[in-house]
Amino acid sequence: MTIRRLSAIDASSFEALRLAALLDTPEAFGSSHEEEKDLPLAGVARRLENRPGHGVFGKFDGDTLIGIVGVARESPLKMAHKAGIWGMYVKGSARSMGAARELMHAALAHASAMPGIAKLTLDVDAANVAAIALYESLGFEVFSREADAMRVHGQPRDDLRMHLRIAPPSAP
Repeated sequence: MTIRRLSAIDASSFEALRLAALLDTPEAFGSSHEEEKDLPLAGVARRLENRPGHGVFGKFDGDTLIGIVGVARESPLKMAHKAGIWGMYVKGSARSMGAARELMHAALAHASAMPGIAKLTLDVDAANVAAIALYESLGFEVFSREADAMRVHGQPRDDLRMHLRIAPPSAP
């Protein structure tokens, strides 16, 4: 099993796993299967292009993509010291084998190598005990809870907002 940064050539594998993720765990994503199912493959490929402050990583079992995670630097100048983790998903059959931890390590290493990044943030469904435990074991801390952050199949879902400082705050 390997982890590597994805590129445009991985677009169809990424799209297939992403769409499966949106159906499997809709509460874990701000987007929905309905919103993404008809996106052109060229648009998906653009999400995976190598560009500064952005990276999408995949875990492979042979040639099969079984897990994904993205990291993206905030674009407003005043928030460019932050990067966000997005799109974390591991295929059901590959869970509880350390894939999510390995993907997070790849994302953390990538973010830590970005000049000026001081902290990472992520959102997680408040009921996803396993994901919260993983993030806490990596040093992330909850700093807020948003009640009714999303509605999945008409049901309200709370989100926890977590952060991890990777550099000390700069003096004003």
